[in-house]
Amino acid sequence: MRFATLRRAGAPESTFAALIVDEAAHELAGFADVGAFLAASDAEQLDAVDAAHDAADPVPVADADFATLVCNPSKVFCIGLNYRNHIEETGNEVPKFPTVFTKFAASLTGAHDPIEIPSEDHRIDWEGELAIVIGKPGRRIAAEDAAAHIAGYAVSNDVSMRGWQGRTTEWTQGKCWEAASPVGPYLVTGEDFTPGARITTRVNGAVMQQDSTADLVFSPADLVAYLSTMVTLAPGDLILTGTPAGVALGRKDAEGRHPWLRAGDVLETEIEGLGIQRNVFS
Repeated sequence: MRFATLRRAGAPESTFAALIVDEAAHELAGFADVGAFLAASDAEQLDAVDAAHDAADPVPVADADFATLVCNPSKVFCIGLNYRNHIEETGNEVPKFPTVFTKFAASLTGAHDPIEIPSEDHRIDWEGELAIVIGKPGRRIAAEDAAAHIAGYAVSNDVSMRGWQGRTTEWTQGKCWEAASPVGPYLVTGEDFTPGARITTRVNGAVMQQDSTADLVFSPADLVAYLSTMVTLAPGDLILTGTPAGVALGRKDAEGRHPWLRAGDVLETEIEGLGIQRNVFS
């Protein structure tokens, strides 16, 4: 199944969770976003899905205004250095443990929303990523039990302000900028998606990153087990699993310049089976 969070036409600050069926979005009545839907009981979720199939006037996906998938996650974990080819291009060693940093709810934005280039930093980079969406709460979850706690997966991009990221050895200050990290358009549940699909990042139509989402140092199950050791994972929590090689930081032209994102650039992030993001920078 596929789910999304949409903004209401004429009232963009009002959102609703939707079930996607045959390229139409059917409202899940009573749920403001996918996170609220995931926090409901199994019975409430089933009732909402059944009712959504019968709901009148679904929204065509082509006309939908996608909000970020989970509007107010209690936690947004991000994993750095989780693809071996990206580790190589950054000159780092394969980590023994996951490299963890965080974002906030305010850091997230919709799959088709514009993204502002801040006046404080011109070194803006793309990082296409597979996101895990937690469905069932848990603490100290064993890796072999992780699948039962994962609601599904989504496309994300850890857009990074490299100038601020490089100010210290701790990365969060370059990763948590407001409305800079798109998540969505869809949550696709585990029965319809298994990590291993191709992830592709394009800038103005040119492919910058392409890899398999299975080529991770730490798998989704590993990450759920590791992070839940520290804190209880809750429905709607997000885990961005890292980016493959091909970021601007690892590229230079003949003059030694990095191809940082600029105003007017179009960033597309695609994972087969999960959808495509398209964000224009301004």
